Amino acid sequence: MTFATIRKLVLMVLTSHGTKGATGEPTGFYLGELTHPLAELEAAGIPFELASIQGGEPPVDGLDLNDAVNARYWADLAFREALRHTHRLGDVDPSKYSAIFFAGGHGAMWDFPTSPDVSRVTREIHEAGDVVGAVCHGPAALVNVTLANGSYLVAGKNLSAFTDDEERAVKLDKVVPFLLATTLTQRGAHHHPAPDWTAKVVVDGRLVTGQNPQSAAGVGAAMRDLLLRQD
Repeated sequence: MTFATIRKLVLMVLTSHGTKGATGEPTGFYLGELTHPLAELEAAGIPFELASIQGGEPPVDGLDLNDAVNARYWADLAFREALRHTHRLGDVDPSKYSAIFFAGGHGAMWDFPTSPDVSRVTREIHEAGDVVGAVCHGPAALVNVTLANGSYLVAGKNLSAFTDDEERAVKLDKVVPFLLATTLTQRGAHHHPAPDWTAKVVVDGRLVTGQNPQSAAGVGAAMRDLLLRQD
């Protein structure tokens, strides 16, 4: 599979929310939850674009440059330029994309679920028969997405996301606006947890989700495999 044979782009979506609720502590998207999936896709020649809820440069969290993948991307001038000028999600044309991916980071808990653009773009990509992926807090994007028939996208689906136990472990269970795993379950999803900080990736048809930062590369690899089969 070469770059030229890939049908369409993958849209990588980042939060624009930069604070942890009333604490005022900084957050944003978690860098490794973008770079690790991206490394899997790019190694297979799969092209991408970056978007965020508000567009422009999103706030970054987890800036761990001891992580070799993070360090490689952070030193890449083209990547940094793309990050400074992400598309505003509301401006994108969903028909351009073969997949949408939502990176985590605690900021996602505030602006992903409430964004009408998240709901619209995700629904259109999913109903076109394409791939939806998310990792860690990224599945917060999915809690309010409904399909044309009015059902929740996640209803009846097997998935993984940041667990309630992990949220309690980082002492943010009283800070986030809701507990992600619990809320996805309330929407009818079948949530599959692994022990805290253990990699867990769940693929259900064209839905690919992962539990935590340790799952990010695995989500990218699973999305890659689906996309290469499609093409």
